[in-house]
Amino acid sequence: MEFVAIKRDRVLAWLADNVPAPRIKHILGVEQMAASLALHYHLDVEKAATSGLMHDLAKYFKPSVLLQMAQEEGLDIDPVDEENPHLLHADVSAIVARDKFGIFDEEILQAIQDHTLGRPGMSNLSCIVFLADSLEPGRGDTRELEALRQAAWENLYKAVWLVCDYSLKYLLDTRCLIHPRTIRTRNWALQMASKKQQSAEEMMKSKKVGS
Repeated sequence: MEFVAIKRDRVLAWLADNVPAPRIKHILGVEQMAASLALHYHLDVEKAATSGLMHDLAKYFKPSVLLQMAQEEGLDIDPVDEENPHLLHADVSAIVARDKFGIFDEEILQAIQDHTLGRPGMSNLSCIVFLADSLEPGRGDTRELEALRQAAWENLYKAVWLVCDYSLKYLLDTRCLIHPRTIRTRNWALQMASKKQQSAEEMMKSKKVGS
């Protein structure tokens, strides 16, 4: 635990030098919500907190730096990424977590990578960091956000799908480019939520028949 505390202090010190104070407040909110969701869903709380704390390491890197680091890493770069390199900050944050802070746990690195656009087939850890990034308390307290937060505690796949819909609506309203991975994530989460619902209904039917 002492090692974890020391590493967290190092990350916080680095963030203080590289990220504005309001963004650090958001990062801490994501760290806390990810840890709480992990506890709720019986996942590794330390991994969730670490992923949340490091998810925005590259948030304020220059677009040219984001593109260069992504290219050097050999990442797939979509035309939407080229138009808006900021979308690469999640992938580059994972690179910084690995190279600067010695994070080699693939599940943590993947959760950091997935926190903005999601990814079809992503792990439950990735799901909760994705949700925490959009829903931590600092994001606001509108009725819609509160409903999404409630969904996050009830069904991870449904919450991911609904958060994707929430993001897509904003992107459509503001006439922004939409990354294809967001759409693929939304469709995957909707399918998974539907399968889970169908499985639950079938289980209920079988219980009724057996009673």
